[in-house]
Amino acid sequence: MSAFRTALAASLIGLASASASLAQTVPPETRDSELVRVEHPDWSHDAVLYQINLRQFTSEGSIAAAEAELPRLAELGVDILWLMPVQPIGVAERKGELGSPYSISDYRAVNPELGTMEDMRAFIDAAHELGFHVILDWVANHSAWDNPLIEAHPDWYSRDWRGDMQPPTGTDWSDVADFDYGNADLRDYMAESMAFWVREVGFDGFRCDVAGFVPIDFWERVRAELDAIRPVFMLAEWEQRDLHRDAFDATYAWTWNNTMHDVAMGHADAGALRGHYFYEEANSWPRDAYRMRYTSNHDQNSWEGTQFERFGDALEAAIILSFTGSGIPLIYNGQEAGNQDRLAFFQRDPIEWREHPLNALFRDLVDLRHANSALWAGAAGAPMQNIQNSHESSVFSFLRQDSRNAVLTAINFSAAPVQTVLHEGPHQGLYRDWQTGESIRFEADTMLELEPWEGRVFIAIDE
Repeated sequence: MSAFRTALAASLIGLASASASLAQTVPPETRDSELVRVEHPDWSHDAVLYQINLRQFTSEGSIAAAEAELPRLAELGVDILWLMPVQPIGVAERKGELGSPYSISDYRAVNPELGTMEDMRAFIDAAHELGFHVILDWVANHSAWDNPLIEAHPDWYSRDWRGDMQPPTGTDWSDVADFDYGNADLRDYMAESMAFWVREVGFDGFRCDVAGFVPIDFWERVRAELDAIRPVFMLAEWEQRDLHRDAFDATYAWTWNNTMHDVAMGHADAGALRGHYFYEEANSWPRDAYRMRYTSNHDQNSWEGTQFERFGDALEAAIILSFTGSGIPLIYNGQEAGNQDRLAFFQRDPIEWREHPLNALFRDLVDLRHANSALWAGAAGAPMQNIQNSHESSVFSFLRQDSRNAVLTAINFSAAPVQTVLHEGPHQGLYRDWQTGESIRFEADTMLELEPWEGRVFIAIDE
């Protein structure tokens, strides 16, 4: 599945480039008001996402066992829990021993392998008590081959040239049948099914699988109907600006992840990251579009490599950038335990939980984000201002500053130590080193030492 998504992300880079020249002709504030009309829920501005793969999250692989882990996640400090699909999985054309969670045989039920609907409601109630919000992974584009809809509503499915039902075109997803959103009854059914999980079960929104395979006007309708129940958070597995207009709070930043991978592997330098961010913010993406920055997720971990395989010695630098740069960060379950395994996708493969330095790094970064509004997502946070330095090919340095605070980040994206000067700019003044607590004053000639792949973060101090 992920190979398809990787190829798709590459093609979307070209689409973004084609739209850039048009975007440059529109003032940013006008572009934002036209392109982002979604009202983000108040609780999402400083949020950190945490993805739970229920099959692998605990040794039991159940909703009830996951509920017992909520206090630990509260200590980690994350805010929005994203559960992979919880519905029953199809048997017909099943892949592997247990099948894919994205092959759904009943949209309004809970997979008995995970527990019951009562377990699901109890999980959400407990999560809400601890201050979490919970979103459900939603598969609107296709169903299992033995979903009753196949027999009851065959006109809801797309057809190949022979007139037969088919998997989504251009994929190897042989375990699912593709829907046809030209059918109004399908749209009604799917919209009401999503409303069921918000209204009757208590979910706070959705992560929508391959959202670009489903018409935008369907998502816009759904968002309005869900918000009428209560404010929801919507994450699209897609990279398209127009999804933010009236449907989604956040979209995948596939290009960020791939650019970061190129830098980590030595195929690009810090300039590629600088170009990515400032191209994105200045030209094509409105500020209030939340872009999800991630160093792992279920697809990437299972199909492309662990966080260590993808980013090597640059992993901690990438994680720091995902929290201090613009966007909304994601933690995939097991990252904080230093999970070394590509988790199996179609069978049980429980995470080996252990103490690991990444847990403290994530916890500290979550606290940093919560405490500094300049680091919040979209228009609630501050834009990134490039701070020029004397080692531009190695060091990426930037400032995020609003009326309440300022955070300066400098990251060495190279395998060699550097002593770099941050040139004259809006960052000058007194700061506290986030990691050590030491004070440092930045002037036009202040020298900063950075070890290989080291990220340093500084918080402005009032004088």
